[in-house]
Amino acid sequence: MLTEIGPVEIDVPRDTDSSFEPKIVRKRQRRLTGIDEIVLSLSAKGLTTGEISAHFQDIYGATAKEGHHLPDHRQGARGNDRMAEPAPRSGVYPVVFIDAIHVKIRDGQVTNRPIYVAIGVTVNGERDILGLWAGDGGEGAKFWLAVLTEIKNRGVADVCIVVCDGLKGLPDAINTVWELAVVQTCIIHLIRNTFRFAPRQHWDEMSRDLKPIYTAPTEAAAKERFVEFATKWGPKYPAIVRLWENAWSEFVPFLDYDVEIRRVICSTNAIESVNARYRRAIRARGHFPTEQAALKCLYLATRALDPTGRGRARWAMRWKPALNAFAITFEGRIN
Repeated sequence: MLTEIGPVEIDVPRDTDSSFEPKIVRKRQRRLTGIDEIVLSLSAKGLTTGEISAHFQDIYGATAKEGHHLPDHRQGARGNDRMAEPAPRSGVYPVVFIDAIHVKIRDGQVTNRPIYVAIGVTVNGERDILGLWAGDGGEGAKFWLAVLTEIKNRGVADVCIVVCDGLKGLPDAINTVWELAVVQTCIIHLIRNTFRFAPRQHWDEMSRDLKPIYTAPTEAAAKERFVEFATKWGPKYPAIVRLWENAWSEFVPFLDYDVEIRRVICSTNAIESVNARYRRAIRARGHFPTEQAALKCLYLATRALDPTGRGRARWAMRWKPALNAFAITFEGRIN
């Protein structure tokens, strides 16, 4: 069998009644192509270079080397070309989620670097990953300002709600780019940061006490529930009370929204599922030699998201009630 990685000897079992139809190597097939796409797909699924090489050894009985087809060489160049393709554009996004994940880069010594991610939800309910940006040092509002400005210059003229974490200075950076945007603290991030200050044995009880706060019908009701929470947990964990007090001004806009908008922002937070796939790909590799290698890995993981399209279909189906709520809440801005 002639393949793109050289001749491969295969042992075809006898099929006396011709009832078996091979899937990998078809009957009477003498040339196997598409190795590049197979390698890209395996890399996008999170397999490392060694694991891909072992897979070819197990399936085809041949070894694919980095100089031939593995992602560190020719596939890397193709990945870079695809990364240069322009991201989708839209005049207005009802919701944009922004967040940063940290990867280990070996630049002389291994250091943590932030990779900035932005996801926009279009008026049609489609989720666009607006880009991946590698930063220096820790996550900062100044770099976010440059990222958001780039997104605006690419055609995103208006955003109704920007969901972010509680990074200092980030609300000012967002409103500098989009003056009318409502800055909303990510409820999932806020709850997760709450648990960082408490031992695991109190998480379940604390979660039950927090739920009446972020599900309250009004800000006044949420304030009452928060006072009860602070009275119970404040003496033992004062840092948790301070965390919620500092984030309160960016948290309360969430309480003014229709339940459908709340569901989009909180319970179906788009960026959390994407970040989970990114972290899985990062953990499989440990650290990266360069920023470009890290971006390439995350880009390939992005291409592997929702291959069947079922997740996109479910999201679009749930999006219509939220779109009606957005059209009423932000009248004249959704078109």
